[in-house]
Amino acid sequence: MRPIETQRLVMRPWEERDRDLFFEINSDPEVMEYFPFRRTREEADAFLDKLLKDQEEGIVFPALELRETGQCIGFCGLHVGDVEPHFPPGTVEIGWRLAKPFWGRGYVTEAALAALEYGFSELDLPEIVSFAVHDNHRSTAVMERIGLKRDAASDFDYVKIPDTHPDLKRHVCYRITARDWQKR
Repeated sequence: MRPIETQRLVMRPWEERDRDLFFEINSDPEVMEYFPFRRTREEADAFLDKLLKDQEEGIVFPALELRETGQCIGFCGLHVGDVEPHFPPGTVEIGWRLAKPFWGRGYVTEAALAALEYGFSELDLPEIVSFAVHDNHRSTAVMERIGLKRDAASDFDYVKIPDTHPDLKRHVCYRITARDWQKR
């Protein structure tokens, strides 16, 4: 993916210099509140290694940095999901995760709108989805702000969530089609 710039942000491929931030966002209990795990340094590094490799071949959530300083603050953008059987292979989702000091500044909304524009205008995607734990109101509020609509018929119990975390199993689904994006 080519870097995408907004007024305050740059969505770009992951780089080696992002390791500390990647560990920070994947181990912080508040950032990972709606996930059944926190990654150790070794797990975060292994996952970033996978992203570094995968981004050469396809669409993965891009790093998000402040345009003015070049500081990586998390990620936001598009990703070809692996959420079978809930979505067919090749489904593109939009998602985000920011380090806590950067919450509440509108960064995710700004980046997500640019990512949707990129997905529909340059990648010619027919639809983009997003999903979150049903109680994750911060994320669902962003989904609504960027124009996604709730698709309650597609809500699901995420099979990858262990039964030891029943409060995290139920996920709500949001969608936007290219046609709806163009009409907004």
